[in-house]
Amino acid sequence: MTEATSTELPLVAIYADESCLGNGREGDNPGGAAGVIEYMNAATERLTRWDYWISEPSTTNNRMALRSAIEAFRVIGRKGGIFRVLFTSDSQYLVKGMTEWVYGWAARGWTRKVGPIENLALWQDLVDAATPHRTQWQWVRGHAGHPQNEYANDLAVAAAKEQTSSDGSRTSEFDTWLEAQRTKKRVKVDPAPFPLGRPFVAARPLPRTTSRT
Repeated sequence: MTEATSTELPLVAIYADESCLGNGREGDNPGGAAGVIEYMNAATERLTRWDYWISEPSTTNNRMALRSAIEAFRVIGRKGGIFRVLFTSDSQYLVKGMTEWVYGWAARGWTRKVGPIENLALWQDLVDAATPHRTQWQWVRGHAGHPQNEYANDLAVAAAKEQTSSDGSRTSEFDTWLEAQRTKKRVKVDPAPFPLGRPFVAARPLPRTTSRT
C-alpha cells in the first residue's frame, strides 16, 4: 500500500482497555478486555460508536491488553474493511510493543536476546490482525478521567467480573454512561473529539510473523 493510498482510507478511532481481577496473585485471575470504536461519516458528520468486549477465566493484564487490540482489529476487518486507525490505550506494554519491540523480535526470528517472548502467540496474532490497516498507536495515562478510556475500562472490568463476550460489536452505550459519570463527577472533561482533520502519523509497516508466507 502506498502512502497516497493509505491517506484515502476511512478513519476509525479505537479506545481500548483491559482488566485482570487479582492480577499477579496466585490462582485463577479472571480478566476482561474491551473498547469503543468510533467512526464519523464525513458526508453527514454523524459520529457512530460500537462497543466490544471479551473475557478469560484465568489471565494477566498484559495478555488482556493484547486481546483488547486483537479483538478490535478483528471487528473492523470482519467484512474486509481496511482503515486508518488511531488506537488509544493506557497500556505501555501494548503501545511500545507494537511501535518498537515487534520489529526487533521479527528480525531475530521472533526471539529476543534474553528469555522467551511473553505472550508470543498473541503478539503474532495482533501483528497479523493489524497488518492490513495503517495504525497510529497512542498512549494515555490510565484512570486520569479520559472519558473514552474510562468507558473502555468499565467495559473491561464488567467483562472480567461477569465473564461475558459481546460476540463482535454492539451499539455503544457511551452517551448514557457519560451522562451518569458526569452526574457522579467522575468524568469532568469532554470526550476526545473524533480525529478527523488532524495529522495522522501511522507506525511503520508491521513485520511478517512466522504464520505468514
